[in-house]
This record gives sequence, C-alpha cells and structure tokens, in this order.
Amino acid sequence: MGSSVIGNALQNGSVGRILLVDDEPRILDFVRRGLHAEGFSVDVASRGEEGLQMAVSQPYDLVILDLVMPGLDGAGILRKLLARKPSQSVLILSALSDTGTKVALLELGAEDYLAKPFSLEELLARVRARLRGVARHGSTTIRRGDLILDLVRREADMGSGPVPLADREFLLLQELLRNAGRTVSKERLLSSVWGYQFDPRSNVVDVYVRRLRAKLGSDLITTVRGEGYRVDAA
Repeated sequence: MGSSVIGNALQNGSVGRILLVDDEPRILDFVRRGLHAEGFSVDVASRGEEGLQMAVSQPYDLVILDLVMPGLDGAGILRKLLARKPSQSVLILSALSDTGTKVALLELGAEDYLAKPFSLEELLARVRARLRGVARHGSTTIRRGDLILDLVRREADMGSGPVPLADREFLLLQELLRNAGRTVSKERLLSSVWGYQFDPRSNVVDVYVRRLRAKLGSDLITTVRGEGYRVDAA
C-alpha cells in the first residue's frame, strides 16, 4: 500500500486505536479530543496501574504515555508493557525534557518522545508517523468469521459483496471487532466512538447497532442485556 493511501487512511481514522495514559485531567481531555477529532479511537487511563492493565489486555496500535505519575510511573509501565508485548508502539509525552531522560526512555524501547508543553499539530504528526509504521507492517482488514472489515475503504463484507459504512457505523463495528469475544458496555462505546459522554439513557448506540444489523445481518452483534454488545470471536 502506497504512502498516500496510508496517509488518507490515517486521516480518516481507518487505522489507529490509541491508549493515552496521563494523570493530568486537562491533558487527558485535550489530547483525547484532538485525537478523536482526527478520527482515532481513543481510550484513556489516569493511573499507571490502570494504564498498564489496559495496555497488556487489549490491542492498541499506539500507547501515549506520561512519565511522572503517582504509583507506577511511565518508565515502569514501559518496562512491564514491552516485556509482555515487545512490538507495542509507545510514544512518551512528558514534562521531563532533558536529554538524559529522552535517551534513557528511547533505549528502554519507546519509539518517540515529545516534551510538554507541546503543540497539538506536532503531536498529531508524530502519531500519524508512528501509525504509518503500524499500517505498513499490519493488516488493513479485520476478519471475524464470515465478516471482513476493510479499514481503508470502510467497507464490510459478509460474503455477498462490500457494504459501505457511514463514519459512526464503521467506528462502532471496528470497536466491537477489536474486542471480539468480549462484551463492550454502552458507556465504553459512547466514549470511544462518539468521543464524549452521552446521557446513559441515550439510545444512540442502540440506533447504530440496528443500522449495522440491517446492513450486515441480525446475528452479527449480540445484545448482552444490561451490559452492552458483543461480536463473537469465531
């Protein structure tokens, strides 16, 4: 796949599930909103232990990691994470800007280092650069059973030909497929797909699940009553 195609895919959010770990609420909100505006799927963690658990138990194309946090700090997370997932791409985002710290973290296995304060434009450029590497070495489709989701064209195929998906339909299906075999709560889907918290009584997730079922079949997405939705892993 050519670099221009990769670039377009990244700009459209076709590639890129990101975990952001930072104990500063202002930074979490600012960066999450900026990444989501670019179409990326973003999870956040405000504590080191929580971030490590999420990073090792779920698939992320990129982890953005602060260093100075109470409890388990960023360097500790990086060591433990890369011991479990050596190929995980990690970008350090930290107020520590001295050369020694940068060199030490890059030698530990971080792929990039951006010092605070930072511009959102530079962070987004570095994120795209990291994810272009993921796209070059990774698949541009997700397959689960009879379903193939094309991450570049934003089309789903259940065996009878490609079906175009609207932006939110694509992001919702991608989130469910990346968590195949696990129940994903409505709150998690609202946060990762729509980027901010809706009233828990909102039925927007249900509406989009119905749209996906109408396009791809009623058996694709299972409702787990009182918990959320699930796509089977097989």
